Amino acid sequence: MPPRRRTPAADGLAALDVCRSAGFAADRSAMATAVRFTLEELAATAPGRTVEVRVPPFGAVQCVEGPVHTRGTPPNVIETDPATWLRLATGDLSWDDAVGSAAVRASGQRAHLNGLLPLASLTLDR
Repeated sequence: MPPRRRTPAADGLAALDVCRSAGFAADRSAMATAVRFTLEELAATAPGRTVEVRVPPFGAVQCVEGPVHTRGTPPNVIETDPATWLRLATGDLSWDDAVGSAAVRASGQRAHLNGLLPLASLTLDR
C-alpha cells in the first residue's frame, strides 16, 4: 500500500518553486513544505522500507523495496540537510557529487538513491 500523502501537490509544488527561485535558501515554512512534499514523492516513486531518508528537521521516509527493518536504527540510512535534499530531488545536484562532497551521509549497503534522483515528477515540464 502506498504511503499516505500529507502535503497537497499544489502546495508542495508551489513551495518547491519558492525554494528554487530563492536558490534553495527560502524561508523555513517553504523549505519544510518542499522537503516534506519531495520526500513523499520519493516514497511514492520507490515504495518500500529498506532505506530511511532523513532530512532534519523537516522529515524522514522509508523507501526502496527489499529487506524490511522493524526495530532500532535502520541499517540503511541516508541523511542530508534541506537545501542539499531539494537540489538532489530536482536534479540541481548529482548523487555522486553530493556523496563525494560529504553533503550526504549514507550508511549501509543499500543506502543509495542512484537511479531514483532527480525525481522524474519534478523534472517534467509543468
